[in-house]
Amino acid sequence: MARILVLTGSPSPRSRTSALARHVGDELAAEGHVVGTLALRELPAAALLAADTAEPGIADAVRAVVAADALIVATPIYKASYSGLLKVFLDLLPQSALQGKAVLPLATGGTVAHLLAIDYSLRPVLVSLGARHITTGRFVLDTHIDHTTGGPVLVDDTARECVTRTADAFRAAIGAPDLVAGLAPA
Repeated sequence: MARILVLTGSPSPRSRTSALARHVGDELAAEGHVVGTLALRELPAAALLAADTAEPGIADAVRAVVAADALIVATPIYKASYSGLLKVFLDLLPQSALQGKAVLPLATGGTVAHLLAIDYSLRPVLVSLGARHITTGRFVLDTHIDHTTGGPVLVDDTARECVTRTADAFRAAIGAPDLVAGLAPA
């Protein structure tokens, strides 16, 4: 089973983005994967902004990324791009931090106008960090996520089905060792 790290890039402590990421992570954990979460908002702000990778909290976060087999990178979309919090963290990672890893990008936002933000702003950064396989990301409207009542996280049937398909593609990527070498199964 894979060691999966969920990065949540929302600055809000009660975040729809974090709820969505937890939802997907919990399903993967129920299947036997080891899933950990790194809420970037909990990192020491001054050290994060200064890219102080020697600071213990930052060093631990970087080590967690490097040690993971796969990542789920979840972010709210602000002004047609991923969060500044996520950007600051990704900028301090070593250039090969995602080498050999499968990555699932998840994003939330208030309007479908942000639908392509994953492909146009986040995906190029993940590629530059060496991710071996970035699965098709999923953008989910804020109104389709319930993060406060304790009921189902995804309240829209279509969104639920789309997230399930997206998670299935990620499962295939982390469960297919042939993809590491860039080969399709025989």
